[in-house]
Amino acid sequence: MTLSPGTPELEVLDLLVSVAELGSLGAAARRHGISQPAASMRISTLERRLRLRLLDRSPTGSALTDAGRSVVGHARLVLEAAQAFTAGVAALHAAEVPRLRVAASKTIADHRIPQWLNALRASCPEVAVSLEVDNTRHVEALVRDGAADIGFVEGPHPPSGLGSRVLGADELVVVVGSAHPWAHRRTPVTLRELATTPLLWREPGSGTRDTVWEILGAECQPARPAAELGSAVAISAAARAAVAPAVLSRLIAAPDLTSGTLVEVPVADSVVLSRKFRAIWRRQTPPSGAAGVLAEHAARLEARDARHW
Repeated sequence: MTLSPGTPELEVLDLLVSVAELGSLGAAARRHGISQPAASMRISTLERRLRLRLLDRSPTGSALTDAGRSVVGHARLVLEAAQAFTAGVAALHAAEVPRLRVAASKTIADHRIPQWLNALRASCPEVAVSLEVDNTRHVEALVRDGAADIGFVEGPHPPSGLGSRVLGADELVVVVGSAHPWAHRRTPVTLRELATTPLLWREPGSGTRDTVWEILGAECQPARPAAELGSAVAISAAARAAVAPAVLSRLIAAPDLTSGTLVEVPVADSVVLSRKFRAIWRRQTPPSGAAGVLAEHAARLEARDARHW
């Protein structure tokens, strides 16, 4: 198909449709950001090209002729096709943008993911990243279901049925509010004492909960929780109010420990409170491309931070 030499440009057809929609050449000119004389000249050029009179001009204004109304109908179809063409091309460009779906536990999302993604953006600026944040168990489910290309979780063990890589360790600390009796104790808390004390716990499925439960369960059956709360923020608030002791990541507790609104309780030397940060993926699809790059950045940054401890 070849266009005839007299085929009008889309811009002037759009101008003619604006005249029909707005009822005057002056209003159409303002919509298109041009002067009325310039708009009139363009319509005149279109009339000569089509060899049709499209507007009846008079001192009181301009009105479409019958031929003009017919041309406007055809012009609308052409403009709609042009818009569909533009949208289709934009969709092709969007489809070509590399996308990475990441899922992360809440602690990692708040305190680790930002610097990892900054490193990824520096090396792969074209990658569009979406991030889903939930507790460890839900992140594992997102990866298993293929809803995330890579996940980042914390916990004592690698998740069953998934590939994983240890990125680093996260220190856990026992904290209380300044008004709690433990805030002034001089003797370290033992594992049995911690296990038999009602604590502030995260909800089931949390990596922190799983880690602490396993550590305490090695000594005895842990006491019934003082409260189960759905976020570290809520646990910090309850601990500050001296509701009960809590075991938190040092990453989360650090601001309150610095300000003195939380107090770190010393633990016996035999008590090791830590957990692993891991990258996880479906075994049949090990991380490659942007996912692999992100995992490498995460491992490198965690190793760097560990050297600074």
